[in-house]
Amino acid sequence: MIKLNPKLSQKFSYTLLCCAAILAIAPVILMVFIIIKNGASAISWEFLSSMPKGGMCSGGILPAILGTLSIVSCAIMVTLPVGVCAAIYLNEYAKDNMLTRIIKLAIVNLAGVPSVVYGLFGLGIFVMFLKLGVSIIAGALTLSIMELPVIITTARSSLGSVPYSFREASLSLGVSRWQTIRHVVLPNAIPGILTGAILSIARISGETAPILFTAAAFYVPHLPHSIFDQVMALPYHLYIISTQIPNMPKNIIYGTALVLLMMVLTMSCIAIFARIYFRKRRKW
Repeated sequence: MIKLNPKLSQKFSYTLLCCAAILAIAPVILMVFIIIKNGASAISWEFLSSMPKGGMCSGGILPAILGTLSIVSCAIMVTLPVGVCAAIYLNEYAKDNMLTRIIKLAIVNLAGVPSVVYGLFGLGIFVMFLKLGVSIIAGALTLSIMELPVIITTARSSLGSVPYSFREASLSLGVSRWQTIRHVVLPNAIPGILTGAILSIARISGETAPILFTAAAFYVPHLPHSIFDQVMALPYHLYIISTQIPNMPKNIIYGTALVLLMMVLTMSCIAIFARIYFRKRRKW
């Protein structure tokens, strides 16, 4: 059996891991570079603040930006409280029995369901059965259901990371279980919950399939007036101008992709800084 020099083996392993890291990040950097190179020329105040014109071959993308923000904002307003409450119940109150294990398994499995399936579900339930129509609220509810397993899993993980001794110390002082959760457990779990919520927002901002059937419109020449209006959305708008409109200027396509990318990256950066900020405030 051949024995390798420990230093040589360590150097080889380090080199292999560095190559793997470079191979993982290189395509992302290349993609961002191509989008910025081809789309930066389209970015202007008019592009960000005006309506599409000339069959969407000119003008701006304001309706798509506001439509995306409206759908995502409504979705997170529904998902976050429901997901955190469900996580609190499963982590702090529910007993470890067959029913609880089935619920946890269902949450894990739902996280892996393709987004187009959620879109068809939203079309059947919210658009047709509840008669909400193709609207902001229908798209938001569809996205909220899609992201609910992620929020619950993240919140449960954050609640579980809080040392059990904190709960014991609080309960030993005669404080109720809910007061312990409210004043001891939740404040210490906020960094993970907040990070998971913001990353979920970043993910659903780029989803096309769920809103394709429930909220997005090919073209809407005005801004939404209520949550029951149909809207344009950046992911669907990008798909339309890339595949359905002939002679579309290349810089507008890449400019739209750049705006969507910057929205997602901004939310991811907010999640990182929020996590750092709240971690520094921890006492343990």
